[in-house]
This record gives sequence, C-alpha cells and structure tokens, in this order.
Amino acid sequence: MNRLKPYHIRQLILEGEEVSLDFKKTITSCSKIAKTMVAFANNKGGRLLVGVADNGDIKGVRSEDEEKYMLTKAAHFYCRPALEPSFEEVYMDDKIVLVAEIRESDIKPHYALGEDNKWWVYIRVKDKSLLASKIVVDVLKAESKEDGVLIEYSGKEKALLEYLESNERITAREYSRMLNLSRRRAQRILVTLVLSGLIRVHTTEKEEFYTAS
Repeated sequence: MNRLKPYHIRQLILEGEEVSLDFKKTITSCSKIAKTMVAFANNKGGRLLVGVADNGDIKGVRSEDEEKYMLTKAAHFYCRPALEPSFEEVYMDDKIVLVAEIRESDIKPHYALGEDNKWWVYIRVKDKSLLASKIVVDVLKAESKEDGVLIEYSGKEKALLEYLESNERITAREYSRMLNLSRRRAQRILVTLVLSGLIRVHTTEKEEFYTAS
C-alpha cells in the first residue's frame, strides 16, 4: 500500500466529506464511530481522518495511540462481525493526522452496537451513515452469498416493472398499496428485483425509493 503524503491529505480535505471519507476531530464514543465504520464496510470502504475538524481545519491528534485504541476497541467490540482497520500517521504542520482505513467487507452486513444496546446495520449515503432498511439488509445478506437469484417473474413483478417504465420512482409502501400486498411480500419482491439488477434501491435521509435500472 502506498503511503499517504501531506498533499494527499490536503487534497482529500479539499474534496470534503463524502461516501468514502469522514473527518473526526477526535474519537469520543465507540458506539458513534462504529456506525461510520460499519457503514464503510457495508459500502465500498472508506477512510476516517482523525485530527481533522468538520470544516476541514487540521487540528491534529493529541495521542495517536489513544485514538488507535478507541478505534480498535470500536472495531472489535462494537462492530459485528468485527472489523480490522489499518492505520497510518501523516505529519502535517507539526501535527499528526491519523488515517484509519476500513475496507469493503465480503461478509456483509456488519452491525454496530448502539447506545440502546441493540445491533443495527448502517450504510453510507453521501457524507452520512444512515440506518439501513430491512430491504437493504436483506440485499446485503444475499449479495454476500454465492447462490444465484431465482426470479419468480409473476404478474406482481411485471406490474412493478411496467409502472417504472412510465414513472420515475416508487416506494415500498406505494408498491404494497398498488397491488394490495403485505409489507413482507412486497419487501421480498423488491429484494429479488434489486439483486437481479432489474431495479435499483436509493436511500436518502428522508425516504427510500426504487427506480428502473
């Protein structure tokens, strides 16, 4: 792995927080940072820049060993399955920025232990780590398996695909109401169609919706 240089960090900071990058001035809570770590692992991986404020100011870390300890503790005890972050220290302006890299996992989904003492799945959407819906969790589980997807191409699937030919998007609730399906049945169909590549799932902070691929 190529070592990061100060100019690499400056470039990342200029690009700002996004789907694979997050700034942390310091690590204060294992449960909070675990959300970001599992969100990276459940997506395409990502980097945490510790010692960088939200606005991009380089503050540096007071003790890289303490920050590593908190991150490792979060990865091992607040993430399930456990994660193994890799660390790199970059010296900038007489300060140290700790870079923690979380690689994309091949055993998705990963869960984070919340402050409510329950395990939750998070995904990365733009610069936020959001709670995953049951449909997204099922998609992550199925994608980690090597079994193929068996599509039951019935009238229910056809009706959804035909709807999306003339409409931009649909939500699970709208699909359930449209065909008078139970919530569970609608979710199973949506998961199958996402896995088959016929539709795409889009998660935002406000809602989750589906479009034709």
